[in-house]
Amino acid sequence: MSPARTVLIVGGGVCGNALAVLLRRAGISVDLVEVSPDWSVQGSGITLQGNALRVLREVGVWEEVRREGFGFDTLGLTAPDGTVLHVAEDIRTGGPDLPATLGMRRPDLQRVLAGAVRASGARVRLGRTVESLEQDDDGVRVRLTDGTSGRYDLVVAADGLGSPTRAMIGVAGRPEPTGMGIWRVTAPRPSGVRRTDLSYGGPCYIAGYCPTGEDSLYAYLVEPKRDRAGLPPSSYAAEMRRLAAGYGGAWEEIRASLTDDAAVNYTWFHRFLVDGPWHRGRVVLAGDAAHACPPTLAQGAAMSLEDASVLAGLLAAHDTWDDELLERYRERRLPRVRMVVENSVQLGAWLMEGARDADVPGLIGRTMTVLSERP
Repeated sequence: MSPARTVLIVGGGVCGNALAVLLRRAGISVDLVEVSPDWSVQGSGITLQGNALRVLREVGVWEEVRREGFGFDTLGLTAPDGTVLHVAEDIRTGGPDLPATLGMRRPDLQRVLAGAVRASGARVRLGRTVESLEQDDDGVRVRLTDGTSGRYDLVVAADGLGSPTRAMIGVAGRPEPTGMGIWRVTAPRPSGVRRTDLSYGGPCYIAGYCPTGEDSLYAYLVEPKRDRAGLPPSSYAAEMRRLAAGYGGAWEEIRASLTDDAAVNYTWFHRFLVDGPWHRGRVVLAGDAAHACPPTLAQGAAMSLEDASVLAGLLAAHDTWDDELLERYRERRLPRVRMVVENSVQLGAWLMEGARDADVPGLIGRTMTVLSERP
């Protein structure tokens, strides 16, 4: 590989950060630009399945992630009153030496990955993003919003669901709401909570929680989507408490802790998949810029991390970065991503339809079996 190879990564989230570390390890020069001036993320917790942990180990941050998060291997199903109906052994999609699932506070994961990017030697530029792109056969001239410019062999758009870079290169498609909304919060972890428990039914479609550390968990309530304009942030804690009142067990302690409006967030579920090419010339999409799914299978971050792993592997192994190579990246990722998006949406649709004969365990089991295979 020529030492002169240069890549610009647009977006310093999970996908962009992992990709930066993997490319630097291959000796490729990396600039990463992130529009956030402090490189932080908002949000409560994140559920990482084994196949996500497998890539985080490849990136070199697994031990730190393990220490910061909370790993477990079972999934509980409960009645709304908290009665445990069934406990299932989860499939270890990352292999036998990784937990089936790990919960973690989202800002902690961002801090760990950002530290790895800094340590890799990538040049990080915050508070700016791409203003314009000019391509030729050999590379891309990029102008940033701070007025500076540079030339790169490849630009990777990892700038999220609403990716401005995706629109800039003319890739069509817009994220679509699935019909569900979710309340999320970080709360103290009751001592008896050591896995994810899910309740289907009660006031919401789903009531669930995931331990994210020795003292914390991530709790969520999924309901029909509402007009967010009619939900003042000053009402968030009270509204989540109202919905949580329909659930027992650990929810009684979780509900009592819901006092800070700023700790609660409300968003809609979306689906998105770029069905056609994921690149235009020397600009290629990765992560949520190419695909996104509702978190009913907890695979959003995993799919973004797998993109980073596959793309980095291909770029490191080939001297010629052309249409054929970038199409090979898409061909490797699309069937797996499509399955995850469609199955995640299907699980939500069954809940909204009230389908009592839906084969939920079968769909989840088949999906996780496929995800146990390396991408």
